[in-house]
Amino acid sequence: MFVMILGLLIFLGMHSVRIFADDWRSTQIQRMGELRWKAIFSVISIIGLAIAIWGYGQMRLNPIWVWFPPAGLRHAVALLMIPAIILLVAAYVPGNHIKAKLGHPMVLAVKVWALAHLLANGRLGDIVFFGAFLVWAVLDFRSARRRQPAPQTTPRMAGTAITVIGGLIAYYLFAFHLHVWITGVPVM
Repeated sequence: MFVMILGLLIFLGMHSVRIFADDWRSTQIQRMGELRWKAIFSVISIIGLAIAIWGYGQMRLNPIWVWFPPAGLRHAVALLMIPAIILLVAAYVPGNHIKAKLGHPMVLAVKVWALAHLLANGRLGDIVFFGAFLVWAVLDFRSARRRQPAPQTTPRMAGTAITVIGGLIAYYLFAFHLHVWITGVPVM
């Protein structure tokens, strides 16, 4: 579990700089340039995420059970992941009503993803892994809401339709084809 926690600290730590040290972050971007900052940020984040995922996989080999979730909660996760993936897609499709209304759909997607997975997983490592992402997403959302909103394009129905349809397609591909390959766990 130590490896997983180390990876989470690296990954979520990098993603928390804007929450806890936004002025320092701005200074670093001015000092080294946005491209270099993004490159360093990305490399450290990828390393942290890889360590966290590897540690998560190792934790699953010797689980410590805290609770045994009812099987029906797996269906709830499957349903909750539909809006989570639509929210994730909304972060990248310009001019959609979801992003215009919510402001930070990717962080909301992480919240829904983490909460859904906490419902259906009762191992201590799961609780630490998904709980860490949920806590981070709550803090990041609060922090982002206090910052000046980024200028947005006027939402259009076409952008919203692309978001929803793209999200449903992404959900189908991930849930029925990629989830087992990536995690080793079937959706249902």
